[in-house]
Amino acid sequence: MPLDTWLTFLAASTALLLIPGPTVLLVLSYALSHGRRVAVSTAAGVALGDLIAMSASLAGLGALVLASATVFSLLKWVGAVYLVWLGVKLILSARTSDLTLPKTGDVTARQTFRHAAAVTALNPKSIAFFIAFVPQFVDPAAPLIAQFVILIASFVTLAALNALAYALLADQLRARLTRPGLVAWLTRAGGMTLIGMGVVTAGLRRAAG
Repeated sequence: MPLDTWLTFLAASTALLLIPGPTVLLVLSYALSHGRRVAVSTAAGVALGDLIAMSASLAGLGALVLASATVFSLLKWVGAVYLVWLGVKLILSARTSDLTLPKTGDVTARQTFRHAAAVTALNPKSIAFFIAFVPQFVDPAAPLIAQFVILIASFVTLAALNALAYALLADQLRARLTRPGLVAWLTRAGGMTLIGMGVVTAGLRRAAG
């Protein structure tokens, strides 16, 4: 995989992971209610969930590449449009209201691990997103397994580090994220990242064609 493609993937993934979504809110909630003792278990659960969701997505993607290069090329176009649509949707849904954390009862580290993994892996939006997002960085002419291993390892590592950072800095982040407009700003920034990615990859598809 070319270094510039990998670095672009890392930058885009980091920007998207920073948006406070359901997984981040769950991590914050556990960290605030149970302290740092569940930080590692929660982050590990997020990593496992993303590993499962991304692996399932890429398994189907790999089969599609082997079946038809034309269909895969079409998927890239559809994925680019989906990323733009998702970005617009994020921007329009940005709110300035206070951050609302889910309620969590008394749990063990093992329970937080399982819960975080389930919430992350079983979100159907995650699989749909990976199917649209990952093909933009895959070269069907190159060995797929090596590319998939790099992309999965990179994303899962970033997701785990992101969840761990949110958990360890929960007190400070809650104070910051409840500031009026900050969550909305982060959401809009993530939406703009998605739109930019979709436009750029669509341009690359057109140039390649």
